[in-house]
Amino acid sequence: MNLLIGDVDGACRAISAAAHRAQAQGAQLLVGPELALMGGYPPRDLLERRQLVQRQWEALHSLARQLPLPALIGCVEPLHDGPDPRMANALAAVADGRVQALYHKRLLPMYDVFDERRYFRPGTRSQVVRLAGLRIGMTVCEDIWNDAGFSYGVDPIQDLVGCCDLIVNVSASPYHVGKPLVRHQLIAAVARRCGAPTVYCNEVGAHDELLFDGGSCIIDPDGSYVLHAKRWEEDLAIGELGATVAPPAAIDPVADLYDGLVMGIHDYCGKTRQSAVVLGLSGGIDSALVATLAADALGPEAVTGLLMPGPYSSTGSVDDALSLARALGIRHETLAISRAYATLVAELQPLFAGTSPGLAEENLQSRLRGTMVMAAANKLGAMALTTGNKSELAVGYCTIYGDMNGGLGPIGDCYKTQVWQLSRHANRHGVRIPPASITKAPSAELRENQTDQDSLPPYDQLDRILEAFLEQGLTSDEIIALGEPAETVRRVIRLVEVNEFKRRQAAPTLRVTPKAFGTGRRMPIARFIG
Repeated sequence: MNLLIGDVDGACRAISAAAHRAQAQGAQLLVGPELALMGGYPPRDLLERRQLVQRQWEALHSLARQLPLPALIGCVEPLHDGPDPRMANALAAVADGRVQALYHKRLLPMYDVFDERRYFRPGTRSQVVRLAGLRIGMTVCEDIWNDAGFSYGVDPIQDLVGCCDLIVNVSASPYHVGKPLVRHQLIAAVARRCGAPTVYCNEVGAHDELLFDGGSCIIDPDGSYVLHAKRWEEDLAIGELGATVAPPAAIDPVADLYDGLVMGIHDYCGKTRQSAVVLGLSGGIDSALVATLAADALGPEAVTGLLMPGPYSSTGSVDDALSLARALGIRHETLAISRAYATLVAELQPLFAGTSPGLAEENLQSRLRGTMVMAAANKLGAMALTTGNKSELAVGYCTIYGDMNGGLGPIGDCYKTQVWQLSRHANRHGVRIPPASITKAPSAELRENQTDQDSLPPYDQLDRILEAFLEQGLTSDEIIALGEPAETVRRVIRLVEVNEFKRRQAAPTLRVTPKAFGTGRRMPIARFIG
């Protein structure tokens, strides 16, 4: 289910509708994702609104009286005694009109984007419940990840070995590139270890920057599939224990990432009630990809592109931006900034006198474009999209209050090399993004004959260094030992460190790597930088 966090009534309607559809198709047990009754994961500080938590708790018992078949429902259980926090991330077993059993999630993650001990008290025991004639071992998300590189000193799965006919894991596992394969291996290992089919029900949909890819499944102890559900969309999938199906098709990581970004834009706009978006079109690859993703997510009629040529814009870039807009079928307007730029430079002359043109003049052009985009967004009732990628955000190759203006950064967690891959994928059925936008040397076009490589290493080298530093957590010496140039490595890492203040003011970005800027990487701005 793709739900809205905090919408308890909507969650109840969705669960009830799924239960009646499932019963009509002959199902005997319904399983939904983690915290489904709260409208999804993560509810964060909404959990501090006690009335909301109590309302969903009462809704659970009301729902139990209405469901036509047994169900396992993720919810929040208020705890009225013992130490704080006085809530549990719970899984309710519902049958015969009432809650039959409750299990409290035992392993509460505190790494990356997770902060569960802030809100929940960990469970202390395993739970096996009998539903639909089966002994079912109940687990919630992280409970099965103890053997996946995270050592908790507690192993909820071990308690279930040999005493269950079925293992159920309700989950809200955020996506990043490569994670679906890791999940499959983990679920298969749990089924093999317990000697029982394992049901894995994962959330689908986007909640702010987090993408949930679905891909729910049932896997037998021998590794064969009993069921596999759709990815990136809602699905009611029914599997029959003892019967197997062909495994799902191998995942193309670029196509999968593209689908996730499209869903992320669609859900972010839908769940924040944004019906239209606006962005600047430079003729470059980043804005071209964001416009294409937005058109696929919202429909071309909901997208407006602004061409804002300045004194250093090339004819080729303007032509590429026009070609893109026409190929996508989006509304586009040309709003030149050259006259406004000249006026502002003249007004600033008393302050700028005696200095050479440089970064201030370049940033002024970017900020003029940012002002135009925000003005258009206000007038059109649209949300501005930023077009910066992770490589740029990492090293500060972006302008605060300029190209960073906007409500969402769709590709802010995609490295530049991924942007090229995604753009080629977008053209798989025909040219939408002009080939020149993909093949030409990237340039901000803020001065004569400028290219990104005037200021940055080649992007393939830059991205290798950034991935090693940000995702793998390697030190500069360790990265240099891999063969990267020492001076370049140290310069890149310093740029990452000194630009934290910019990223703190960036729009939310859709998370697609294991270590995204934002909630997954929380660095102080004022700190020692060696």
